[in-house]
Amino acid sequence: MFHAISLGLVLFGTWLLFSGIYEPLLLVLGAASCILIVGIAHRMDVVDHEGHPIHLGWRAIGYWVWLIKEIIKSNIDVAKRILDPKLPIDPVLITVKASQPSELGQVVYANSITLTPGTVSIRVNDNTILVHALSTGLAGDLETGEMDRRVTAIDTTVPRLERPR
Repeated sequence: MFHAISLGLVLFGTWLLFSGIYEPLLLVLGAASCILIVGIAHRMDVVDHEGHPIHLGWRAIGYWVWLIKEIIKSNIDVAKRILDPKLPIDPVLITVKASQPSELGQVVYANSITLTPGTVSIRVNDNTILVHALSTGLAGDLETGEMDRRVTAIDTTVPRLERPR
């Protein structure tokens, strides 16, 4: 129930932010539409800790700030490699360890890798992620494990669900 209430509040807050209209009738209609959407989502059984990860909380904001800095650094590196023909573009496939305790944490990690220019997550399988990197330098940044540690730090100890084989 906590996830449904927080989802409703986030939806209504987003609606208020985007509409910018605060007339009573429209506020009531906006609230009613948010309640309807949360009701439908709850009935479909998609309101959970993965669909609305409110449990990550404030720890995620610090991670987003760090990730934005990493994205900017990688953008600069990729732009230099494109513009300077002397810098090597030597694509590599590497496998990195995903030490997150939940599937949500592994998805956040794989998506963070893909968001960083020059790297793409190809497959997540058995606590490992297959990554295509534009250069060995970008691959080396992943192999240090800094991103893995930071994602693990924001991921809570949600029990890992066993997947059917």
